[in-house]
Amino acid sequence: MDLKLLFISALLGIVCCSSAQQEGNECIKANALSCGECIQVGAKCGWCTDTEFLKQGEPTSARCDELESLRKRGCDAARIENPHGSQKILKNKAVTNRKKGAEKLRPEDITQIQPQKLSLNLRSGEPQNIKLKFKRAEDYPIDLYYLMDLSYSMKDDLENVKNLGTSLMKEMSKITSDFRIGFGSFVEKTVMPYISTTPAKLLNPCTVDQNCTSPFSYKNVLKLTSNGQQFNILVGNQQISGNLDSPEGGFDAIMQVAVCGEHIGWRNVTRLLVFSTDAGFHFAGDGKLGGIVLPNDGKCHLENNMYSMSHYYDYPSIAHLVQKLSENNIQTIFAVTEEFQPVYKELKNLIPKSAVGTLSANSSNVINLIVDAYNSLSSEVILENSKLPEGVTITYQSHCKNGVVNEGESGRKCSNISIGDEVSFNINITAQGCPKQDKPESIKIKPLGFTEEVEILLSFICECECHKHGIENSDMCHNGNGTFECGACRCNKGRVGRQCECRKDEVSTEDLDKNCRKDNGTDICSNNGECVCGTCECKKRDNPEERYSGKFCECDNFNCDRSNNKLCGGHGRCECRVCICDANYTGSACDCSLDASTCLASNKQICNGRGICECGTCRCTDPKFQGPTCEICPTCPGVCTEHKECVQCRAFGTGEKKDTCERDCSYFNLIKVKDRDKLPQPVQAFPLMHCKERDANDCWFYYTYAVNNTEKEVHVVETLECPAGPDIIPIVAGVVTGIVLIGLALLLIWKLLMIIHDRREFAKFEKEKMNAKWDTLFCCFICG
Repeated sequence: MDLKLLFISALLGIVCCSSAQQEGNECIKANALSCGECIQVGAKCGWCTDTEFLKQGEPTSARCDELESLRKRGCDAARIENPHGSQKILKNKAVTNRKKGAEKLRPEDITQIQPQKLSLNLRSGEPQNIKLKFKRAEDYPIDLYYLMDLSYSMKDDLENVKNLGTSLMKEMSKITSDFRIGFGSFVEKTVMPYISTTPAKLLNPCTVDQNCTSPFSYKNVLKLTSNGQQFNILVGNQQISGNLDSPEGGFDAIMQVAVCGEHIGWRNVTRLLVFSTDAGFHFAGDGKLGGIVLPNDGKCHLENNMYSMSHYYDYPSIAHLVQKLSENNIQTIFAVTEEFQPVYKELKNLIPKSAVGTLSANSSNVINLIVDAYNSLSSEVILENSKLPEGVTITYQSHCKNGVVNEGESGRKCSNISIGDEVSFNINITAQGCPKQDKPESIKIKPLGFTEEVEILLSFICECECHKHGIENSDMCHNGNGTFECGACRCNKGRVGRQCECRKDEVSTEDLDKNCRKDNGTDICSNNGECVCGTCECKKRDNPEERYSGKFCECDNFNCDRSNNKLCGGHGRCECRVCICDANYTGSACDCSLDASTCLASNKQICNGRGICECGTCRCTDPKFQGPTCEICPTCPGVCTEHKECVQCRAFGTGEKKDTCERDCSYFNLIKVKDRDKLPQPVQAFPLMHCKERDANDCWFYYTYAVNNTEKEVHVVETLECPAGPDIIPIVAGVVTGIVLIGLALLLIWKLLMIIHDRREFAKFEKEKMNAKWDTLFCCFICG
């Protein structure tokens, strides 16, 4: 299983490597037939204009390659077309450094973003980096338009808003000295919930004891003004109205406030729209309930400050509102009751540069709500760009306060910006190819909610500089059948071939094919190309680094000898299946180094004077010597003594070098064997020395020392041979002999004593026997 996984991994590695190579050289894969086509492939691609650059069999597209590859193939750097993009700043007014209370400036004289206009000349695949600076100006003018729901449920709120003008003017004066306020109101489309109601109900949609105004879609009550008292008076004259369903027609009102700039009085300053309601909203499609099917057109329809087309156009969609609010740089503050907070928070997520505040039941907190929302909105800058031309991409990187750097979508914005803070943005703009319509384009970048913007004019490098010097109907292109430019022929319509020498209808004929067969053989272009106009154009390999060449495509640059699995040993290039070696290398695979420094011994002699340096390696002429510089003589006297201490410490952990063994004795490979019969014998191809050494305890150890292909090897018997010692044996023998003699003497003495003892006992026995006999005779004599 492990082998299978290993094989699969290796196979995937080969495939990935091959894929990386193919992806890595997009220039060759593009098959570019002109310099202009080549440079549009990518920033890595260049075009060689040298007329003698191509080898036989190489197509015109081979002039297009990666820059380094062109140089390696012999194209002089001065002959390589490789244009670069450029940029120019056209308007660069410095950001305004202004303090509150200083000389008052017109809004158009205040600058918060720098530069304001640039031009970029884009080369395909080469990003152009521009740096934008943004600084929040102090005492920047503000226009605030208060758009209020005047349905009956907002009756209490209207009472509090009537004094909003002067109070808000006073509070906003802490932020800016140039503040204007306006007022508008909305209820609902008159055709929606009242279709089945009576005319009287339309005139007064409230209960009998309540005096209400007729329902309306949107009314512009007060154009933006700096007169807070006028705001109080006009708002004080407003009356509530009513409708039958909960959602209101606020989206109609927002659209008209956004697009009717002249009626509202918007200036090119910070524009705030406060949308105050205690209900939800109708949006696109709801108009069908009243028979309205035409989509909202996003245009201004105010007549006598009233929205006149509410019965004709449907409500706008959320996306339509987002577009118009963004186009007109309006930041929206939704002041809504607690009940509808979730709905408007979701809406806020869809509308950039918007905020949601919780409105109290009677709108008594509206001033604090507006101030908090404004501070939140103004503390964040978000860049947006207009629609990009086809093939153009843009990326952002923001450099914000406290060294914070953001990239990706977060790179468009910076947060927690205070008045006077300066942040910057690095913007990369890249083109891929040239636009179909060969004309300049432009991009506009602006911070959301601000009227200032940066205009970027785009032009594209679609042709090489040498294209300007092309010679039409040149004699170099077969009787004027093409334009000679950038070192190659660009054929007229209907002509093909490197010199435009053929018509398309005669590209493949038997007579022409004869010219593409080597030695009148049967293979056309050696089966490695196609015959075009009687000339071989070699086919391309899957790996763009590998090429066929030659008159008959008989050559290639990938079938040369290899060394260490590298083509030409990594020290040369393959030309027509033969290695052309780099300096100081030779051999069929360029694997033989001519550098003798690796053969230089410590005594500064080549191979210690005992050999010849061949391909950077010593060949020792004296068979007794070996090693990288013929410095080792395994069979010379003194070898055993030289390595004794290291063998002893490595094998047995004893000897003088046991404490420094790892440091001093790691220069050989140690192999232990069980007995002397297992030691290597001197019949091997490399010299070997048998050694017998004795340690401090008079124990013998046996080992061999050899150098095998520069590797030093020591085989050692793993057990010590420790004899009893030369002086012990006679002593033991003497002691034993003495003991034996003493024993014999003792034995003889014991034997002698036993004999004497036995004789005494026998004599005693005989005597007692005689006495017993005489006693018996005497008894018989007496008794007889």
